Amino acid sequence: MVAGELVQEHLRADAGAPDDITVGRKNLELEGAAADPPYAAVPSYEANYNQRGQEREREKEVQPDEREAMLPNGGGGGGEEAEEKEGKMLETRLYRRRFAVLFVFSLYSSVNAFQWIQYSIITNVFMQYYGVSSDKVDWLSIVYMLAYVPLIFPATWLLDRKGLRLTALLGAGLNCAGAWLKCASVSPELFGVTVTAQVICSVAQVFILGLPSRVASVWFGPREVSTACATAVLGNQLGTAIGFLLPPVLVPKTDDVELTGHNISVMFYGTAAVSTVLFILTIIVITDHPPLPPSHAQAVLPDCPPEDYSYKQSIINLVKNKAFILLLISYGIMTGSFYSVSTLLNQMILACYEELNAGRIGLTLVVAGMVGSILCGLWLDHTKAYKITTLIVYILSFLGMVVFTFTLNLNNIYLVFFTAGVLGFFMTGYLPLGFEFGVEVTYPESEGTSSGLLNAFAQIFGIIFTLIQGKLTTHNGPLSGNLFLCAWIFLGILLTALIKSELKRNNVNMEANRNPLLAVSFSQVKKSMLMSDHSLSSGWMKTFPLLQ
Repeated sequence: MVAGELVQEHLRADAGAPDDITVGRKNLELEGAAADPPYAAVPSYEANYNQRGQEREREKEVQPDEREAMLPNGGGGGGEEAEEKEGKMLETRLYRRRFAVLFVFSLYSSVNAFQWIQYSIITNVFMQYYGVSSDKVDWLSIVYMLAYVPLIFPATWLLDRKGLRLTALLGAGLNCAGAWLKCASVSPELFGVTVTAQVICSVAQVFILGLPSRVASVWFGPREVSTACATAVLGNQLGTAIGFLLPPVLVPKTDDVELTGHNISVMFYGTAAVSTVLFILTIIVITDHPPLPPSHAQAVLPDCPPEDYSYKQSIINLVKNKAFILLLISYGIMTGSFYSVSTLLNQMILACYEELNAGRIGLTLVVAGMVGSILCGLWLDHTKAYKITTLIVYILSFLGMVVFTFTLNLNNIYLVFFTAGVLGFFMTGYLPLGFEFGVEVTYPESEGTSSGLLNAFAQIFGIIFTLIQGKLTTHNGPLSGNLFLCAWIFLGILLTALIKSELKRNNVNMEANRNPLLAVSFSQVKKSMLMSDHSLSSGWMKTFPLLQ
């Protein structure tokens, strides 16, 4: 049975207007038959009509498997109950709870980011307290990137199979456990304990970084989804900003080891207390999804993965998506560069300026990026111009990195603050752009899977860039290390320009708004296809252009 006939069957099965249209068509044909002089036309029509009805009955009996395989409830069974259920599935609604979910997620994400950077920004203090080299302190930051790569696949599988709530609880819970273990590591001979605690926090990060686009898609409407994603990413950036600001203030450099230990304890216990409160709030506030979906793009997706859902097939679909592969590499380059600059900022600034300025410059870089994230999210919600916005921000990030590189050693601290702010505005403002662009070009695949892969590539590039830039900075100075990043960011511009922009999620929302009746049929077909093999045949593409 062809796709068009299936859709017509659904339209006939709907209550209200579709039935009236069918009856009207029959009356017109009967009137035309009565007007003809040959009276034999009437029984001929009835015979033909009865014959067509018998053919439809035989078709239903002969091909039940095909109908069941392609459409829910066998394509038309279920009566009024099925129609009522179908109508409910396409009903959308926004809940106030979505703001609480976004707020709690953003806060515990910020605490996790704070714990990532709290060592690197005062590298010299921890070197003196624990009696270790700068390389070992750098690894306390690199471990965040290193742990993410092998764990992202089980983490995204868990998100797809078990939902948002369990994933959020694991992220907040492990973050809390790592923070408390750090409190037990405040002793010069317990560097191994603080490493273990940081590893636990890095595992928590795996269950955090991939959630912004999932939280935004599941809880927020199409006119606010990009802004919500940017806000969720902003939470992580806020934690990085606080991590640049507070550690130099709470743990200043001093030769008194006992005083340094006390200052570190204050920082660790404060972090643990906040993490505990946020873990409790996560238990109370965050759920898998609202009672009704916020958009048509969510309404046409199954509430939970079907029994024959294949995570492996989902990964294969993403790997075959050329636009997504280009985005993977370009996103990895940009975000990996940000990770490298953040990790090595203390060493770069100390080569030219005093220690306290390192934290302040880092704060300027991230706060400017937070503003950039929100503005980019608002712009995307208004224009949906994903590719051109991403490309422009990428180019401006490259220019900002070049200017920052050549002004760092001019002994003008105010100029460094300004160039760091420009760099941060575009470089960290790019992060939510990559997430949302990835969701658009990979729809209907899981947001958690696409975001997880984007973050995995970011961590891989972050590890490589941090190690290489660290060596270049140590042996040749900050200039050579920053030029290394500039070359890679320029390559990212070229890759971004090659990405073919296909806004699949946005197309579904637009088609559903223009033709709600089509959206009903589309939802049934789409869900069946997601349950079968995650593939879209050319026949369905022609029948439903919004899938393309």
